[in-house]
Amino acid sequence: MNVQVLDPCSASRMMWFDKGDQRALFGDIRDEEHLLCDGRVLKVEPDVIMDFRHLPFPDACFNMVVFDPPHLVRAGRESWLRLKYGILTDDWRDDLRKGFAECFRVLRPGQFLIFKWNETQIRVSEILALTDEQPLFGHKSGKREKTHWITFMKGS
Repeated sequence: MNVQVLDPCSASRMMWFDKGDQRALFGDIRDEEHLLCDGRVLKVEPDVIMDFRHLPFPDACFNMVVFDPPHLVRAGRESWLRLKYGILTDDWRDDLRKGFAECFRVLRPGQFLIFKWNETQIRVSEILALTDEQPLFGHKSGKREKTHWITFMKGS
């Protein structure tokens, strides 16, 4: 396997064209399967169980990191949103601060971190304040332009 990309919060790999792409290592804190109300099965099957706050990798070992952490602080215990996306803890600011630090730690200098955030419950400006790294560019998407795709480049 020629792993170059880390996705430490991959959940069901919704954004991936090839959910088995051998260039990527898919991680998540969960490993579970759920039957959704519409009859579909939601599978969270990471290659490696991991906590994005404490990544089990040496410094500077990935060419790209895709950081798509849970964006919800409120969701019903068995809601499909919670099952699909996960949920943040009450210490979400500290968790995401640690997550950014870890993602940049395992990223090689001069390489890229792609960050995805939906600001339905927490504004993206609050999240970007949790890292000293400066984004290069970004794009809003979705029906209400609440999903942000933001690209960072790690300095030397």
